[in-house]
Amino acid sequence: MALTKIERRTRIKRRIRKVVSGTGQKPRMSVFRSNTQIYVQLIDDLTGTTLLSASSRCKEISTQKVNKTEQARLVGKLAAERSLAKGIDSVVFDRNGYLYHGRVKSLADAAREGGLKF
Repeated sequence: MALTKIERRTRIKRRIRKVVSGTGQKPRMSVFRSNTQIYVQLIDDLTGTTLLSASSRCKEISTQKVNKTEQARLVGKLAAERSLAKGIDSVVFDRNGYLYHGRVKSLADAAREGGLKF
């Protein structure tokens, strides 16, 4: 029996989350990718709180006319700026079951260029 895309991603996500966990000093950087938008959150798993978030729906990014890969790059830079402003310089990257390719990779690369370590 073949798995659907969603079931496959959920299995991969569960496998990743067994290993990846965030703390207050080194939060988990979780990426969610829809067909049109991309979202990223920095999560402290010990308290179960979201420390900050950035998405392609933010005013700075949504007004620009760029393709989805460039949009993900802008979200990565925005997340890095916001986290450095809060004093967070290192994170644990959680690709959330998506392949490390395309939009997810460009977001991660931009966050690294912005000054985050992972």
